[in-house]
Amino acid sequence: MLNSDVPSNPRSVDTQGAGGATARRAGTGPYLDEVRGTGAAHTPVWFMRQAGRSLPEYRELRAGSTMLEACFDPEMTCEVTLQPVRRHGVDAAIFFSDIVIPLAAAGVDIDIVPGTGPVVAAPIRDEAGVAALPDLTPDRLEKIGEAVRMVVAELDPQVALIGFAGAPFTLASYLIEGGPSRNHEHTKSLMYSRPDVWHALMSKLADLTTVFLRAQIDAGVDAVQLFDSWAGALSLRDYRSMVLPHSTGIFADEVISTVPRTHFGVGTGELLGAMGEAGPEVVGVDWRIPLDDAAVRAPGKVLQGNLDPAMLFADRPALDSEVRRILDEGARARELGARGHVFNLGHGVLPATDPGAVTHVVELVHELTGT
Repeated sequence: MLNSDVPSNPRSVDTQGAGGATARRAGTGPYLDEVRGTGAAHTPVWFMRQAGRSLPEYRELRAGSTMLEACFDPEMTCEVTLQPVRRHGVDAAIFFSDIVIPLAAAGVDIDIVPGTGPVVAAPIRDEAGVAALPDLTPDRLEKIGEAVRMVVAELDPQVALIGFAGAPFTLASYLIEGGPSRNHEHTKSLMYSRPDVWHALMSKLADLTTVFLRAQIDAGVDAVQLFDSWAGALSLRDYRSMVLPHSTGIFADEVISTVPRTHFGVGTGELLGAMGEAGPEVVGVDWRIPLDDAAVRAPGKVLQGNLDPAMLFADRPALDSEVRRILDEGARARELGARGHVFNLGHGVLPATDPGAVTHVVELVHELTGT
């Protein structure tokens, strides 16, 4: 049974006058056509973590700056967002940011440590910690909005711009554990022992995430993706009772619901149906289950995925075979009721990936699916 304090209606968050995506481009193109369910001229393709990671031009640009500095530098953010579009010819750009940026913007003492990931100075593990968690107000996201507008001004209308944010469970895990965790023991302990505190934390994080996504939409992104990177650590029962209501509230927000929405998590094969129920048009699928299986688990959704990122290190015949297999599974998924297929990886581009392999996959997908 759900806790009585869990929100179940669309969120109503004060964004100081943010009233919709008035700055959004009147763009179309393969990605938006596919995620809207109208069908595209070819299977659209983009890659999670394509902005940065493997590109030498990204490493050159980022030299001497921290991740947090880069994410709050509009000119750098714009350039990094556009780099993979220029190099690879992908059908969508993903806004360069990090899952914990809204926490940092709100004033949480958090750092992104190279080789480790987000590290929280004072983990939140009790009611007092939740009460002290600062709210996020739109005025603290002015640089984010500026960066989005800069990208919009330069991006081809046929290439979609995807905004993104971390989902409440993943943000909660970082805050409670103090950093990345393999077993999420502190997170689950709080969730099971103090469900009232847990839901209070999740509600605050859902509000924070809503403000962050609204800011990107108001500045002009065409679509959004909500990453629940660590949700795969949960059982379906716990996901439904402890996480799903909060993610549902974000997707149902009156501004967020005006753009195509994607939900993605790692190791979430058993949760795909519930993640689809949260309200997105698109459900991301990692490499662990076939797309045609995912079509049955998350009926009526556009599916995104799901090449294993490690396959980008394979030789071209092996890589080409995997690309063809996934496209075939995407076609079968459509026959089983999926509303479309966006080609992507099953997680993010790995740092040591050869950029040439990424470009090759884009070209191959376009070649095999174009009319």
